[in-house]
Amino acid sequence: MSEKPVFFAFEADFVESLRCIPMQVRFKLDTCGIKLKLDQWHRFDAQERYSLAQWPCSTEAEIQTYRTYLQQLVLQHTQTPAKDLAVDPEPPWHQPGAVPVQTQEQAQALGITIPVDKWANLTPLQRFALYKLSRPGHENRNFLPALQEFKLAE
Repeated sequence: MSEKPVFFAFEADFVESLRCIPMQVRFKLDTCGIKLKLDQWHRFDAQERYSLAQWPCSTEAEIQTYRTYLQQLVLQHTQTPAKDLAVDPEPPWHQPGAVPVQTQEQAQALGITIPVDKWANLTPLQRFALYKLSRPGHENRNFLPALQEFKLAE
């Protein structure tokens, strides 16, 4: 059982090789509660990386299957389990009625305001990407390209 992976245009410089962890996989990591480090990701072969992008991770059963598969991969390649990550039952990207403060502030620093109705029309994965790209201390170079891709900036 698999789904077509969603890769964003702002990820184009690394999607073909999957040298970085794409947003779709990062979304699934937050969903299943696993902290995956880039060096762990680099130990996976291309097919393993792609499978992590295409495996579904929405229902409770899918989330558990994804988590088990990922932990097996990490153990197989590193002999150490991946760290657990607390799962937020109400993450900010699942709140279509409120743009997270950090995301709005990052947009405003670029002279852009994200209207709540446009935020609500984004997919949870798009909202996740903007939220993650707007975190303090995060390299935010893809934030503006993401806003543009999602039609939130001219």
